[in-house]
Amino acid sequence: MGKPTGFLDYKRQTAEAVTPKERIENFNEFHTPLSQEEQRKQGARCMACGVPFCQSGMDIMGMTSGCPLHNLVPEWNDLVYTGNWEQAYNRLKKTNNFPEFTARVCPALCEAACTCGHYGDPVTVKENEFGIIEYAYEQGFARARPPKVRTGKKVAVIGSGPAGMAAADQLNKRGHQVTVYERDDRAGGLLMYGIPNMKLEKHVIDRKVEIMKEEGVEFITGVNVGKDIKAAKLLKEYDRVILACGAKNPRDIKAPGRDAEGIYFAVDFLAATTKSLLDSDLKDKKYISARGKKVVIIGGGDTGNDCVGTSIRHGAASVTQLEMMPKAPDERAGDNPWPQWPKVCKTDYGQEEAIAMFGHDPRIYQTTVKEFLKDKNGRLCGLVTVKLEGKKDEKTGRMAMTEVPGSESRMDADLVLIAAGFLGTEKYIADAFGVSLNERTNVKTQTDCYETDVKNVFAAGDMHRGQSLVVWAIREGREVAREVDASLMGYTNLRA
Repeated sequence: MGKPTGFLDYKRQTAEAVTPKERIENFNEFHTPLSQEEQRKQGARCMACGVPFCQSGMDIMGMTSGCPLHNLVPEWNDLVYTGNWEQAYNRLKKTNNFPEFTARVCPALCEAACTCGHYGDPVTVKENEFGIIEYAYEQGFARARPPKVRTGKKVAVIGSGPAGMAAADQLNKRGHQVTVYERDDRAGGLLMYGIPNMKLEKHVIDRKVEIMKEEGVEFITGVNVGKDIKAAKLLKEYDRVILACGAKNPRDIKAPGRDAEGIYFAVDFLAATTKSLLDSDLKDKKYISARGKKVVIIGGGDTGNDCVGTSIRHGAASVTQLEMMPKAPDERAGDNPWPQWPKVCKTDYGQEEAIAMFGHDPRIYQTTVKEFLKDKNGRLCGLVTVKLEGKKDEKTGRMAMTEVPGSESRMDADLVLIAAGFLGTEKYIADAFGVSLNERTNVKTQTDCYETDVKNVFAAGDMHRGQSLVVWAIREGREVAREVDASLMGYTNLRA
């Protein structure tokens, strides 16, 4: 464990953030990492409790508590405390292929389940993970290590998001020859074009992709499998195929006036900004600009928040975020005890920036769009919104948000970004391989398995489980790799 009295001796200390008004001047990551001395103190706070919920990754009341990767959190916290950074890296990599990603974008399920946080402040697990992996790169611990023996087996992975990359990384380490196909011009999938730079700078992805290439993984970008190349060709050339194409079928808002010019899906807005930023530092103007516009974002999740932060960096005149659900409590409710995920109101970086720029929280709760208003040229000029309230459905017994009669109001808007989540697999790729979909339009497999109903074709990540977290995608990538390896070799020594 860390220092026996560490959680009493040291206060929780996280990386300091650049102030909102300073950081919106660019798209860079905006936290200053802790010093090694301070990082060791944070490692010392770990209690090495008898039941480390931080690494449990179990389901409690429909929510995950602790890390789905079962990271060996108390072990590497102790190693950080004692200054044994290389061994800390080795223990971290046992369970997580990409700590450089999760240390930046994961909501830290581990910290929410930390015993230290039951009555006080949790251990800075995410900060410690960041410290370990960045020191590992600095010192060369994270260098390429190609496998010494090759099996002669070939695997194609379709999609280079966290699930596809994790599967490729694991299977390559086993000695199989892995080729990753990506339809975009850069590898990374959701990590590259779904998450803004200020949360994950893209050189971090490129750094890892280059190491994977050195280790023998082949990346083919700009190829849309199912359109540019036929599924039958891949099934003939490879021993196994893994579908890890994500759940990029966005949920739409079906309301009158939806055809107005100026309404976009959030994923298209974010992707266009990132691509233009990488290609030309936004000089090519090939993105959906929010400059000078009254922006309304429909959706209150992480993607909606990313749209808030991105719109502000563009120079939006105003930003409003509509959320269908009621505001969560500021503190845990009595029916939401530790170690459940805390269902409390979170003000994320984008909302912090909106408060700093416009003087108020951009979120309006229990509200949705009833109509999109157009001017005479067909351009969006406003919205009709309506208030919502929770009512129990008499047939199902479930609570549903319903319109409050007479609560309509008008709101000005020049740009609407729909961040209402995703519905599942894009149909063309499922049709190309002939795999069946379940009722949620995710690729259908047996429970706790990844093989589809098409021989030698497997599925993982959001395409398999639906829209979820990066950490879950990595876990699914590791698990599908294990299943594929066993099907190829008759056994597997890969760790899930």
